[in-house]
Amino acid sequence: MMKRVCFTLQVRPERLEEYKRRHVAVWPEMLKALRDTGWHDYSLFLREDGLLVGYLMTEDFEAALTGMDATEVNARWQADMAEFFDVGRPDQAMHVLTEVFNLDDQLGGAR
Repeated sequence: MMKRVCFTLQVRPERLEEYKRRHVAVWPEMLKALRDTGWHDYSLFLREDGLLVGYLMTEDFEAALTGMDATEVNARWQADMAEFFDVGRPDQAMHVLTEVFNLDDQLGGAR
């Protein structure tokens, strides 16, 4: 069963434009690794002060993180992205939020 995951990170405000530019064309091997390790419907949203909100669907978020951590491409991507954050590897500093409401759940999955 797929679960929704939402997390936050903080991008350095002075690096927002470059961070957005780097996500225009994510490496094809990174996209494949994400898909292969269980990341689905993955989106990132960025506020003007640097608040980054990520959303994805996955069966097991810990397994998805572990799967990505085992890939060579993730190590390269995280090293490349570290300069945008003050936390070292961003994939190890995600603050996962608790879901408190979902319309589809309230309506019994009906759309």
